[in-house]
Amino acid sequence: MISIQLPDGSKREFPAPVTVAEVAASIATSLAKAALAGKVDGKVVDTSFLIDKDSQLAIVTDKDADGLDVIRHSTAHLLAYAVKELFPEAQVTIGPVIENGFYYDFSYKRPFTPEDLAAIEKKMGELAKLDEKVTRSVLPRDEAVAYFKSLGEDYKAEIISGIPADQDVSLYAEGKFTDLCRGPHVPSTGKLKHFKLMKVAGAYWRGDHRNEQLQRIYGTAWATKDELQQYLTMLEEAEKRDHRKLGKELDLFHIDDHAPGVVFWHPKGWTVWQEVEQYMRRVYRENGYQEVKGPQLLDKSLWEASGHWDKYKDNMFTTESEKRDYALKPMNCPGHILIFKHGIKSYRDLPLRFGEFGQCHRNEPTGGLHGIMRVRGFTQDDGHIFCTEDQILPECVNYTALLQKVYKDFGFTEIIYKVATRPEARIGADEVWDKAEFALMESLRASGVDFIIAPGDGAFYGPKIEYTLKDALGRQWQCGTMQVDFSMPGRLGAEFVDEDGQHKTPVMLHRAIVGSLERFIGILIEQHSGALPAWLAPTQVVVANITDAQADYVSDIVKALQKQGLRVQADLRNEKITYKIRQHSLQKVPYILVVGDKEKANGAVAVRARGNQDLGVMALADFIEKIAGDITRKA
Repeated sequence: MISIQLPDGSKREFPAPVTVAEVAASIATSLAKAALAGKVDGKVVDTSFLIDKDSQLAIVTDKDADGLDVIRHSTAHLLAYAVKELFPEAQVTIGPVIENGFYYDFSYKRPFTPEDLAAIEKKMGELAKLDEKVTRSVLPRDEAVAYFKSLGEDYKAEIISGIPADQDVSLYAEGKFTDLCRGPHVPSTGKLKHFKLMKVAGAYWRGDHRNEQLQRIYGTAWATKDELQQYLTMLEEAEKRDHRKLGKELDLFHIDDHAPGVVFWHPKGWTVWQEVEQYMRRVYRENGYQEVKGPQLLDKSLWEASGHWDKYKDNMFTTESEKRDYALKPMNCPGHILIFKHGIKSYRDLPLRFGEFGQCHRNEPTGGLHGIMRVRGFTQDDGHIFCTEDQILPECVNYTALLQKVYKDFGFTEIIYKVATRPEARIGADEVWDKAEFALMESLRASGVDFIIAPGDGAFYGPKIEYTLKDALGRQWQCGTMQVDFSMPGRLGAEFVDEDGQHKTPVMLHRAIVGSLERFIGILIEQHSGALPAWLAPTQVVVANITDAQADYVSDIVKALQKQGLRVQADLRNEKITYKIRQHSLQKVPYILVVGDKEKANGAVAVRARGNQDLGVMALADFIEKIAGDITRKA
């Protein structure tokens, strides 16, 4: 007998090997119809998978995260099927699941057009309605290579040729289309109902710019029609909030071909930058951090000693001078260790907290660059804490509380917490890992938050917490991190003298709150749809006159506001006041003060707040008190 244990703890027994689909049917007809896959002993498999030993089984439906992945994976293959139906000469390459959807890369003699995309999506719908069975088969590697070569699918043949000769290859067929794939897939194409093709982009074969440029078709797929529509609506809103679009409209920054992947900040954008940086500088100062500044160019030998050269050399910018090789720093950690090493450190000096707005460079591929979100030159709010093992817990507790306050001040209240634990390949004794992992988890428990465990996702040198923000559209941005490092301080010879006079290696905590300032400002722009709160807005107040008779009064108001430290602009143009209001509203200025003869005579201002709010006439002192309150509260 074969015993199958279900998620509710119940068991079902079968006299012979049984498929996932048959187990589902034995439970309920409705479950059998809903089944997309199975999860056998933790592994997601096809419903046709044969269970031949005692196992744990969960039936996967479209209500499960695994089910959504199966839907998206299968829809990628449906896309390839439709392309081959419409464009038989096209060659298929790879088509993985990505966040919120999938893509598939094709080699074809001409670019796909928007009309082609519409036709492909229509064909996908037609094929799905046929409800063709999806079946798996296995071939020896060489037979699979010959099979795909016979179809003219040279890319598939090349992929399979890289598989060891003694291994079999898994194929999936639906209707007239067969593809290379590990699976699993939905049992039939009729399960695929709610999808949409999004765009076409270029992509080099195997990600190498020396290879042919393929055409990548992106799509999205969901379990229900409502979820698909919600996602498309979110994309429409995201397009309105796109930081690249708003950065141009609000004259904040630009990216130039003369310096790809590096930001040119305009006066208004640099004002926002400075507000973020100065805020974080106060955070450093008020929480025991000493601000430092390390060089950008460091000898290659340092990067070799730290271990970065082996891992990051392909992404590092290098140069040579006087027969010495140098690299622009991709991160600040080794420089902070060199500062720590300068002079003898005692246990009384620990914890020692360094913070730096360190400018870093990474040679990101051109295709991966994205506005100011992903760049080649960026500045991190980078911090490193040198401490003893016993100090890890209190430092992490304090850091988590600090990070929460910072995010709240910037307008983010939803945070996802993940603890990445020890990987199989690691250094350090298990008892040290136990202490570090406990400290990270306990710091989150002390903050009263739920967290996710990511087993085995820690770095080889230590575990970490990842802090992920949820923005106004529900999108997730991983920004903050706290990493425990047992390795690098020792590799670079960092030591302190303990209470017994012994030289010991400190633990190094790598931490960042906002991460890349460029990326974080991009997130802020999209979070607030360009309407930054008053404390961050590049121009906080515009004072506009109705006629020339109020010009002097406008100047007096501007001077009074500037004395309060406000960023204020006068608009004395010979334009209608409605035009001025509209122009500054489009620039998302928090407050517009309108003055005419009546306001001038009474020493008052007519206040308009962002969002077309008429707050009426008030004394200038009252307005100053109001905006000061906004700034203090980070409102």
